[in-house]
Parts: sequence; structure tokens; C-alpha cells
Amino acid sequence: MAIDASRIVSVIPGYNTTTVDAVVTTASGDEEMLLVLDEDGKLLAWKWADRVQPIETTALEFTSDLAAGRLIAARSKMSLQLQQELAPGDLERKWSKLVRVAGGFRKVKDAVIAHQGGSQQLVLVAVEFGKATSNLFVIFDERGRIINVDISRDFV
Repeated sequence: MAIDASRIVSVIPGYNTTTVDAVVTTASGDEEMLLVLDEDGKLLAWKWADRVQPIETTALEFTSDLAAGRLIAARSKMSLQLQQELAPGDLERKWSKLVRVAGGFRKVKDAVIAHQGGSQQLVLVAVEFGKATSNLFVIFDERGRIINVDISRDFV
């Protein structure tokens, strides 16, 4: 696929990552794209905005459940081992602190696979808060179960 033109729609700095919404023009027309950059501006992950993979769907549902206070539903997407290691109160406390420090929850924006294949797969979920957009790191095993969720240490 040859790219004829591109433009940045928005740049949304977060706590440890920056989310960039862009549009590229190809022979097929305009394609929306999402990029996630690290603190040094290096590309962590990217995706075509209208294409969703199964683990992205699970990560989005997990984050939406957290945001809505549906902890039992969120935890059901976690591996049994992670459920044993991370008590419901701990998950709620971490999420609540993130929401409080980041200026209140606004919306779950999108998810992008940063690493796929092998024993671990990483999905970054962009979450918009009042003060910033933050990317939750949701880690899956090879069977699509959540085995870790990295809510920034700043919010633990």
C-alpha cells in the first residue's frame, strides 16, 4: 500500500506515552491511523483505526468495565492466577487513584496491539481523562487471557 499523503489530526500527550491520531491517503482513499509514542518520541505501536483484533476487543471491554465500576466483569477477563494475585480492592484502588489524579474519567478511546505472538501479547488502551490521555498496558497470554495490567506506578 503506497501512501500518497498524510496529516496529523491530533497529538494527545499522556503521562508516559503520547497518542497521535493521523490520516493517511492511499489509492483506496483516506485511512485513519492511531500511533502511540514513548517518552522519547519513539513509536511503541500503531494501527489502522477501523480494524480491531480479538485481544483489542477484550482489552477495550476490560477497561470499559473498570471505568463503569463493573469489577466482577473486568476481573472475569483476567487469568485465574492474576485474579488471585490482584485482589478486587487493589484493582479498584489503582483505577480510582488514576481517575482522581488524571482529572476524572472521560472515555475509552481505542486499543492497539504493541506486541503480538509468543507467550505474551501487549495491548495499549488509550483512555481519556480530564487532564491527560493515558495508555493502560494490558498483557495477554497466548490464549487471550489477561495476565497483567500495568496502571502506571504513579497511581499505585
